[in-house]
Amino acid sequence: MTEYIKTDAEWMQFAYEQAALAAAQGEIPVGAIIVSNNQIIGQGFNSPISLNDPTAHAEIVAIREACQAIQNYRLPDDAVLYVTLEPCTMCVGALVHSRISRVVFGTTEPKAGSLISARKLFETGYYNHVFEFESGCLQAQCAGQLSDFFRMRREQKRQLKLQERQMNAQNQA
Repeated sequence: MTEYIKTDAEWMQFAYEQAALAAAQGEIPVGAIIVSNNQIIGQGFNSPISLNDPTAHAEIVAIREACQAIQNYRLPDDAVLYVTLEPCTMCVGALVHSRISRVVFGTTEPKAGSLISARKLFETGYYNHVFEFESGCLQAQCAGQLSDFFRMRREQKRQLKLQERQMNAQNQA
């Protein structure tokens, strides 16, 4: 019996679910999984606020978990990262050092994306390890998740300002 191999979109759905966990904790909703031999060996979501750790991006958390699982700082030759948002410079560096073979991301990050958006790090030719990457997997779903999160955050800030103004008006009356 042949083993079913999941598609990129099916794997990305797992990363999307990780991102939802981040959003539920008030973190920017970015989720990541690492797959090797058709199994998830690492997963994570953005958690720098809750962990008081600026390096706790979804990709880094997933890399740490995968490396612990395999007891090696280098990932297997077939390891693929699925992440809902284009990796930043720090995360690309960690992916290079971990020797990931491929990265699939959902949506671009115009301000900090370091593969095809703000910086195109692999165009420099400085890296001793380069991985394949693809963008746009579940793009609308991943971009929508981020947009919804930031829309809700802006609305919460508006509500707080309105409450502050109302309290100030009551105190002055």
